[in-house]
Amino acid sequence: MMNLAQSKEMEAEVVEIGRLNNVKTEEKPYYHSAKRVVDVVCALAALIFLLPVFIFIAIMMKINEPSGSVFFKQKRIGKNGDLFNIIKFRSMVLNAEEKLKANKELYQKYIDNNYKLEQDEDPRITKLGRFLRKTSLDELPQLINVLKGEMSLVGPRPVVREELKEYGDRAVDFLSVKPGVTGYWQVSGRSDVGYPERVDLELFYVYNQSLWFDFKILFRTVIIVLLKRGAY
Repeated sequence: MMNLAQSKEMEAEVVEIGRLNNVKTEEKPYYHSAKRVVDVVCALAALIFLLPVFIFIAIMMKINEPSGSVFFKQKRIGKNGDLFNIIKFRSMVLNAEEKLKANKELYQKYIDNNYKLEQDEDPRITKLGRFLRKTSLDELPQLINVLKGEMSLVGPRPVVREELKEYGDRAVDFLSVKPGVTGYWQVSGRSDVGYPERVDLELFYVYNQSLWFDFKILFRTVIIVLLKRGAY
């Protein structure tokens, strides 16, 4: 978890990016309105349908770690640089970041490896967390972010401050749309595709977004999740 000073620093950076976010993309008012309707209807239906899954996961987490929180929240950068708390089922131990940073060699490897580690070498991930990540069940609470309007079902993956620098002067374009629960990067390899290739994939979506493209990504996401491809 970041401290107050880091949070304020991040806010200052993304506010400035938000001011610069005047990228000249084609206006698609009908697309954005239709996309929001699809987001709300599908997210609400999914939350109702998956309620038993939410309850079961919450019970299992409390059995395995009674003192820990069921949900994990982390500051991410959204559309126009707005900060929001992304919500996931907690797949890591308490004080996970501190535990990783305590091992300087492993933390450097984490940074060098596009901000990820293999599950079997990551000291932060719990046994249940490995299962949740492998099946992508840890992502389900982001449907709440979708209902709140902070995310869309489809869009670029929301990043933390350290990752935003990977986009360089194209960060403005990247932040011109809502981040998504799934997106073109996820269906093109997800964790198997790192930076700088990830930047090109995310921006390809930004420049080519449409309802048809969204539905293709959603369909491919279902297939990939069932096959458990690219999940860390």
